[in-house]
Amino acid sequence: MGVERMKPVRADPVPPPPGGVLWSLVGDVRTLLSLPAALTLQVAHPAVGAGVADHSVFRTDPWGRGERSLASYQLWVYGGARAAEEGRRLRTLHRTIRGTDAHGRAYHALNPACYAWVHATGYPVFRHAQRYLGRPFTPAQERRLYAEWLRVGRVLGLRDRDLPQTIEEFWPYYREVLDTELEQTAVVRELLATDRPLPPPDRGPRWLRLLLRLGWPVLRPGFLRLLRFLTIGLMPADARRALGLPWTDAQERRLRRLGRVVRTVVPVLPERLRYLPPARRARREYRAGLR
Repeated sequence: MGVERMKPVRADPVPPPPGGVLWSLVGDVRTLLSLPAALTLQVAHPAVGAGVADHSVFRTDPWGRGERSLASYQLWVYGGARAAEEGRRLRTLHRTIRGTDAHGRAYHALNPACYAWVHATGYPVFRHAQRYLGRPFTPAQERRLYAEWLRVGRVLGLRDRDLPQTIEEFWPYYREVLDTELEQTAVVRELLATDRPLPPPDRGPRWLRLLLRLGWPVLRPGFLRLLRFLTIGLMPADARRALGLPWTDAQERRLRRLGRVVRTVVPVLPERLRYLPPARRARREYRAGLR
C-alpha cells in the first residue's frame, strides 16, 4: 500500500503585533474621525460603489452598519486568533455580492482588484489624517505602518500579489487607480450630501437616544455638514482632486485649528476615554502578559 500524503495545514495569518503602529492607531478615538474619508475613497471605485449601493444597509440602518463595521475593524488588529476567523467571515459574506455597475460592467466583491482597493485606502488616509490629528509619522513609522497594514490584508484574505509589497511600489499603484478608476459615484455623492435623510442615532444609553431623537431635526444639518467637512478634509489632497471635491484655503485653516485641539486634548484623556473598548481590553491583556 502506498503511503497517503497529508496536505500541509496552512497556519492562519497573524495580525499586527502588540506595540506596533496600528496597535496604537486603530483603537484611538481619533481614528473615528478619519474612517469616513477611507470609506468614501473606497466607494469612489465604480465596482465598490455599486456593491455598496446594491447590497449594503447603509441607508436603512446606518448606525448599526457603522457599529458592525467598527467592531470588525477592531478585530483585525486586536482580535488575536479571532482576527483570522473574522477575515474568513468577511470573505464568505462577500461571495454573493455581485451585480452590474453604473457603466454596465459586471462586478464581484471578491474580485482581487476591488477587494484590494478597499483595503489599500486605509494606508494613505491614515498617513494623511495623522498629520492633523496626531504627530506626523516618521519615514520609519510609515514603512512600519504599511508593513502592518499588509499583515491585516493577509488576515482579510488578500494575497501578496494583490497589493504592492513596498511603499515604493504602492504609490504608483495608488496614483494609477486615482487617475484611471475612481470617480464621483452616486454613493460618494450620497455620503457627502448635507441634506440626506439620516435617521437619529439608535445606539448608546436610552436617555441619550431620546435626547438625540428629540433634537435631531435641529442637529442633523450641522452633523452632516461636519461629516462632509471631515470626510473631504481628511482625504489625501490627490484623492480629493481625482474626485473633483472642493477644498478651500479657509477650510484647510479650520481643519488645522481643529487638529490642534484634538492633538492637545486626546493624548491627556484617561485610557477609558481615549481608546475604544476592544483596544482597552487588548492593552490590559498585553500589560498583564496575556498576549
